[in-house]
Amino acid sequence: MSSSDSADTIVPDSEHRGLIARLPQLPRDLAQLARFDRPIGWWLLFWPCVFGVWLSGAGWQWGLLAWLLVGAIAMRGAGCVYNDITDAELDRKVARTASRPIASGRVSKRAAWIWLGALSLIGLVVLLQLPLQAQVVALASLLLVAAYPFMKRITWWPQAWLGLTFNWGVLVGWATLVGENWGVALAVYLGCALWTVGYDTIYAVQDREDDALVGIRSSALRMGGKVKQGVALCYGGAIFLWGLGFWLLREDWVSWITLLPVGWHLAWQVVTLDESDPDNPLARFRSNRWAGFLLAAACFVVGNAGV
Repeated sequence: MSSSDSADTIVPDSEHRGLIARLPQLPRDLAQLARFDRPIGWWLLFWPCVFGVWLSGAGWQWGLLAWLLVGAIAMRGAGCVYNDITDAELDRKVARTASRPIASGRVSKRAAWIWLGALSLIGLVVLLQLPLQAQVVALASLLLVAAYPFMKRITWWPQAWLGLTFNWGVLVGWATLVGENWGVALAVYLGCALWTVGYDTIYAVQDREDDALVGIRSSALRMGGKVKQGVALCYGGAIFLWGLGFWLLREDWVSWITLLPVGWHLAWQVVTLDESDPDNPLARFRSNRWAGFLLAAACFVVGNAGV
């Protein structure tokens, strides 16, 4: 692919081709760099925040959720920019990522660092809206974020690290409104981490051949021919831990009924996953925005029942 061709290319898994394609070149590259063309990422970062807020029993909290949504979009963007800065050399060797703005040379690393700083400033504004305890909890996640891009080089399970990183919002939301009985939040958080290992393994199926060639490690490669079984195990563990968190909040087995819709959805992902169809894993991965919605609804019901 020539540089002129790559300049007009929207990455293969972009969702808003029309909107992004209409932007001038530099704004388009910056939007791609922050993955604004792929909103599934910030949905998956935002939903855990909702889990922590709604499980607290403090009601809808629309104002707080609006701030957390802005923070999720900005910090997911900043994380993607950081990831692309550190992974530029690897991205050039993988077909799906070779056309990314830094890897293709359309955006310099200096410009990328400036863009990362701007997104981080938005995140800082959101952080200052939270109480001190939640600020401390939120800042602790930066250690996980900083280390994540290097995990694919040293472990077969970078998805596990991503799970610990991407679901930190559960703890932030809980710290904002509760700040005690941490067993509840930790069980739900760890369940979300397993959920992430499952859905990101599905996502990584797309890159298995390229990853193997360039030496990138992933759970999809580690599971080999047993991806379905591995994802099913992760999703089963997630349901168990979410159920444990609900039980620790209120010792009532009826609360487990609220997990049936999200459990059904995750089972559908596993049963219908077709690794031989290039479009199927991406569609199953994206469907986790609805899994997040279903779990958020369960958290609201359990957290606010009888309040």
